[in-house]
Amino acid sequence: MKTLPLLALSAALAASACSASTASSQPADPAKLDASGDQPAAPVAEAPFTVQEVASFNEPWAMTFVPGTRAALITEKAGKLKLWQESSPTLDVAGVPAVAYGGQGGFGDIIVAPDFATSGTVYLSWIEPGAGGTYGAVVGMARLVQGAAPRLEGLKTIWTQSPKVTGRGHYSHRLAFSPDGKYLFIGSGERQKFDPAQDMKANLGKIVRLNPDGSVPADNPFAAQGGVTAQIWSLGHRNILGLTFDGAGQLWNQEMGPKGGDEVNLVAAKANYGYPIVSNGDHYDGKDIPDHPTRPEFAAPKLWWNPAISPGGLAWYNGDLYPGWKNSLLMGALSGEGLIRMAINGDKLTKSDRWDFGTRIREVEVRDDGTVWLLIDGEDGKLVKLVPKK
Repeated sequence: MKTLPLLALSAALAASACSASTASSQPADPAKLDASGDQPAAPVAEAPFTVQEVASFNEPWAMTFVPGTRAALITEKAGKLKLWQESSPTLDVAGVPAVAYGGQGGFGDIIVAPDFATSGTVYLSWIEPGAGGTYGAVVGMARLVQGAAPRLEGLKTIWTQSPKVTGRGHYSHRLAFSPDGKYLFIGSGERQKFDPAQDMKANLGKIVRLNPDGSVPADNPFAAQGGVTAQIWSLGHRNILGLTFDGAGQLWNQEMGPKGGDEVNLVAAKANYGYPIVSNGDHYDGKDIPDHPTRPEFAAPKLWWNPAISPGGLAWYNGDLYPGWKNSLLMGALSGEGLIRMAINGDKLTKSDRWDFGTRIREVEVRDDGTVWLLIDGEDGKLVKLVPKK
């Protein structure tokens, strides 16, 4: 392993060797806050960690640690699934689905089943083509066979975005299991079509809730309506690129908003988050979107960003390795090129730290030893570990 060889980080990492301060120890200067209450990103040198490069990947998109091991499954957007091993070579996993690679689409998320120790089941998402030049995300489940030649067996699709539409953006297709392991939640983007986020006959622009086998729970808020409507847990979302539960069992999502409207939401059953009717951002062509306070019947974000930071990945942290991080959300930033920490206090969320990595952070994951790991986006993507400072 070696220090991350990125020009934007080199000076900060060198300075970190002689800096003992942390961003969380510096109070925000009100004069420097932007319209959404955000403060400028701090140098990585001021963070309670150093950055260590571990491995390289081609457009890595998502990762999950394999329970009981020091290995991780990592998806590459163009269609490969990698088994990274801390003390052994990285291996290709066979038996993966063919993916429709292009635009924002390709291989997506991967998570392990709550009963992985006995079943070996993993859940994964990817993009498939439809009729007439349309595309949509799907979610499948399979059994991971480990060893010298790892593979997926028995892959079957359990959920499909409906309807498939033209275009290759805003698939979302992020996955999370509820803490009790009973329910699978899926983020489904509105596919850059706006209105489907409010259309109850489509599962686009929604967070859906399923049983682990893909069936619809009888107590879903719209279960009685049948069809894809029965899948819906919440609506009015745009492009959901992070889902995670905290220690109190609360579901959080982050999503890319329009220009100046990225947000983090506390997700509740049946709640409508308002897109595209309201947003704290505007359309990219400059047309105004009414702000959330103008329509209080819609659930407002707990936090939002203007200028946008293009959120990537979301994880709950409850460890003790990094001072002050207990019970926080950690979020990557793509255009914002950094890592953001938000402190949770009940149903409240506070912008606490933001560090400038100078590169796009696609994914954030926490290992069972309490260490935080990131995927750096791009064709020369990296897996990096945040090594706590002593």
